[in-house]
Amino acid sequence: MNISLKNQRILVTGASRGIGRAIAKQLSESGAEVIIHCNRNASEAEKLKGELSNPSYIELCDLSDINQVVGFIPKLIEKYGEISGLVNNAGISRSAPDNLPTEDWVKVWQETIQVNTTALGILCKEFVDHALKNQNGRIVNISSRAAFRGDTTDYIAYAASKGAIVSLTRSIARHYGKQGIKAFLIAPGFTRTDMADEILAEYGEEFALNDIALTDLTRPEDIAPMVTLLCSGLADHATGASIDINAGSYVH
Repeated sequence: MNISLKNQRILVTGASRGIGRAIAKQLSESGAEVIIHCNRNASEAEKLKGELSNPSYIELCDLSDINQVVGFIPKLIEKYGEISGLVNNAGISRSAPDNLPTEDWVKVWQETIQVNTTALGILCKEFVDHALKNQNGRIVNISSRAAFRGDTTDYIAYAASKGAIVSLTRSIARHYGKQGIKAFLIAPGFTRTDMADEILAEYGEEFALNDIALTDLTRPEDIAPMVTLLCSGLADHATGASIDINAGSYVH
């Protein structure tokens, strides 16, 4: 099976490192033009751009600032032309122990929901507006196994934010399929990224290894091929599906 993304232009959020970086590299290797979104890591995004063989572009947007998110996709379309795919990978994971004062707990909750859910919803909405004109577009949303099995009490906000993405993705898939728009959800477990390393530092690597069915933790490169397949059009009849890539740590 030869996967070619030639003539596709795909936006990947949070692409400067981790899962997003691996996805951007795989998409580029398969022929796509990639729009590399980042917030603070412009230097890492520049390094990534230098590694990609196909044309790529770097765009900054602070997903915690709703004023920057609204209009972001129309701006990109005006600048680069039609966008055929959207990979919503960017996200944050903030610890908020249940013994925090409520005011502090709410701050973590609101920030997490804004970045992981509200910003993602806006990007999906604006992408759908664009894709409807072309009767073609694919969305891949990176959620988490926490959306389905829950998480520890200090990461309730993270789990809730990722759970909302499930319903959003399924709603888009069910409503817009006949208008050429497909939407998929990937639910990783612990993956070797900077964000996960912070959690592993808190709980210990054995905590994660004891939870999985394989001998090694998932790497970003284990997730990228599935995203590439979903963007290719070869798996369109999986629209609305949630795909677990969590080393067997949660099967539903």
